[in-house]
Amino acid sequence: MPRVALVTRADCHLCDAARAALDRVAARTGEEWTELDVSDDIELERDYGDRLPVVLLDGAEHGYWRVEEDRLTRDLESSS
Repeated sequence: MPRVALVTRADCHLCDAARAALDRVAARTGEEWTELDVSDDIELERDYGDRLPVVLLDGAEHGYWRVEEDRLTRDLESSS
């Protein structure tokens, strides 16, 4: 399982921007990421549904609404 997960939902324009940002981070760091849709998991919906998209790093919330690419890259590289 990749260290980075993006919690999303369909028809979310911020989620589209977050996907593109995570693709850029992955290109720089070599770290893969996975997507988790809240419509597939009631617990994710309850925890994150009002703040999507949410970036998880090693299972912990790293940020929401916008991907802080430089911070995420730094955190990935420092914890490798």
